[in-house]
Amino acid sequence: MTERELDAAGIHDPGLRTAYTWCRGVNARHGRTYFLATRMLAPVQRPAVHALYGFARRLDDIVDEPDPEATPRSLAERLSEVEGRFLADLGDGGSGDPLLTAVIDTASRYGLEERLFRAFFSSMRMDLHVTDYATRADLDVYVHGSAEVIGLQMLPILGAVSSRAEAAPRAAALGKAFQLTNFLRDVAEDFERGRVYLPADELAEHGVDRERLSWCARHGRADAPVRAAIKEQIAVTRRIYAEARPGIAMLHPVSRPCVATAATLYGRILNRIEDADHDVFAGRATVSRRRRLAVACGALTRSQWARVRHSAPRPAVA
Repeated sequence: MTERELDAAGIHDPGLRTAYTWCRGVNARHGRTYFLATRMLAPVQRPAVHALYGFARRLDDIVDEPDPEATPRSLAERLSEVEGRFLADLGDGGSGDPLLTAVIDTASRYGLEERLFRAFFSSMRMDLHVTDYATRADLDVYVHGSAEVIGLQMLPILGAVSSRAEAAPRAAALGKAFQLTNFLRDVAEDFERGRVYLPADELAEHGVDRERLSWCARHGRADAPVRAAIKEQIAVTRRIYAEARPGIAMLHPVSRPCVATAATLYGRILNRIEDADHDVFAGRATVSRRRRLAVACGALTRSQWARVRHSAPRPAVA
């Protein structure tokens, strides 16, 4: 975290500055595309974004990167412990944990609702015992807590020129589109962990089940039915991007280049899957650093120009 960002956000307490700096480091190490997009935001906005990313990353790691001796029961207990501690600290307005300190400060500054954090914890708990989703509606329950709430938490930080009620569904849809893109990119990796984040009934329409996915995993390539199923899932995801895209114009002008850049880069992951003939088992689809920088350079110019013309949105509580 640069001194400039912390000063711009009005974060002067030494403990808070340390907490936010820690969160920025997590984002820089683990969220390449996400971190790049945050560089398009005004300095005043960045600390809060980094805090939310760090919080989500910690919970993801509890579930996805457990200690070797961990059991589903011990992980559930650990997650419940973290949730209870966080909600208690959120109510008290402070924490002894550097990460939670930053998140609670962000929640206070931007008026983030407790129910959104509870929904996120709920989806993380699902990851401990749910390995398949029978229908799109079932998957949507998980995605609401794991992704849509992120879009809703980001909205006050990004600011909006429309009403919050009008912009919120678009913000939620963009978070959902990003998550579904991750699911498609990570089909093979998730399957190794025993999870399938694609609706079973939609896969079944193409003759795809766990046995077929297992064959693809063993052979390191997707067969024709799996490729057809992935093609359909990409079409569904693109429709959600189309639903979300009008929301970019509803954001504060300073925030639009950042969100547009993230949407473009995530959309290109889908392009890469298509370029590989929808073979999500042959390798992980990624956008090259060169392409990321090419997209970011133009967006950075637009974001700087927007900051010249407009004052950045600020938190409701300073």
